[in-house]
Amino acid sequence: MVEQIVEVEAEAVAPIVFWSTENQPERAERTKGIIEGFTAETGIPVELVLVDENNIDSIMAANFAAGTLPDVAFFPLDFAAGWYAEGILDASAASSVVEALDATTFSEGSLALVDTPDGPTAVPSDGWGQFIVYRTDLFEELGLEPPTDFESIRTAAEALEEAGFIGIMSGTDPGQVFTQQTFEHFALANGVSLTDADGNVTLNTPEMVEVLDYYSKLMAEVGPKDTATFWDQSRALYFAGDVGMTVWSPFILDEMAGLRDSVLPSCDECADDPAFIAKNSAFVPAFSGPSGSEAQYGQVSYLGITTGANTEAAQTFVEYWLSDGYLDWLGVAAEGKFPMRRGTTENSTEYIDGWGNLEVGVDRRAPLSDFYSEEVLENIIQGANNIDRWGFTEGQGQLVSAIYSELVIPQAIADIIDGFLTPEDAAVQIQEQVEEIQAALATEE
Repeated sequence: MVEQIVEVEAEAVAPIVFWSTENQPERAERTKGIIEGFTAETGIPVELVLVDENNIDSIMAANFAAGTLPDVAFFPLDFAAGWYAEGILDASAASSVVEALDATTFSEGSLALVDTPDGPTAVPSDGWGQFIVYRTDLFEELGLEPPTDFESIRTAAEALEEAGFIGIMSGTDPGQVFTQQTFEHFALANGVSLTDADGNVTLNTPEMVEVLDYYSKLMAEVGPKDTATFWDQSRALYFAGDVGMTVWSPFILDEMAGLRDSVLPSCDECADDPAFIAKNSAFVPAFSGPSGSEAQYGQVSYLGITTGANTEAAQTFVEYWLSDGYLDWLGVAAEGKFPMRRGTTENSTEYIDGWGNLEVGVDRRAPLSDFYSEEVLENIIQGANNIDRWGFTEGQGQLVSAIYSELVIPQAIADIIDGFLTPEDAAVQIQEQVEEIQAALATEE
């Protein structure tokens, strides 16, 4: 039922079991080091289980049925609502940890995304906010304004195309979650919500038709011009210097700086300066559409205490992880782990300040501050603390998970680009399909 177990030696005390989706070898080694520090301080041994994020939901369900839940799990927001509804997560235990650490030290948004009448279903750990990355040298050369709204994004993309570049790269592949993630950013910016406060699906609206039309034309006319683009091409073509803008996550930051050999920037200028792309890029975390206000898509990961846990030991573990072990944990992959706990009661920015000095990279390591200005990093951090997502604050986490699994919207976007659907017809189809998914979920309760 589990994929890999890493033994951490300790005294003969019943261990707690910690599941982590940080399963890359170098990240697992750093995680082991934090565990060893925890065990040395508390005497509580820990069994680390590495689980692939794509399989954690089914593995958790199997272990729940078998009565073998882990004590603590590190997982993305997408699973929080479903696991709580199924009785896997202990909101009371999580609430106690948040109170012990001081709720005011956490990002308000990260707590709101998992709020229930019983308190938060899990404790916010870290997150990232998606952004538009753009070439500042090209924007300056062409006299372009930063891409902060639909109009300036389109204007810039057209000018870049005329100058011989691809205007913007974003998701178009109907089989990739990346398309959902990138489109949802645009939809949020145009004021589109998954449901209203009463749980009614609200995707066949003028705002949704508007953003479907805008996004599909942007991709077809000044973007990838295909229905096969996802994160890989979006990054590769930006690194090659062929693209003026791309939509990506902060996990691109260390790669842009030339710190990972397997995905080195390959632009003409990069041969002499591997960090050329990093030095000539800026970021727009939140942007707006004509019918909405500034919004940013992102992801938050949590530490959840299960209903099968040794609760006291699990709470001690999570409190340690988000205090004494926190900067080491953020350092496991600092480029994509922005602190959802900003600081302590005594020092409200301790972890944000510490994060800025953490080293990133795979084959070479250096702090992000070596490549990006304080203003750029502060902009990224603030964005990560103000992310939004469809459905979670309305209690529709299970519906969100199902939509992501079914890829309803990516398929509709591809059909618009390929000429099989109009934006109006696509909005009707999406509304009907999501309502069917919602009804099916209701019959399972």
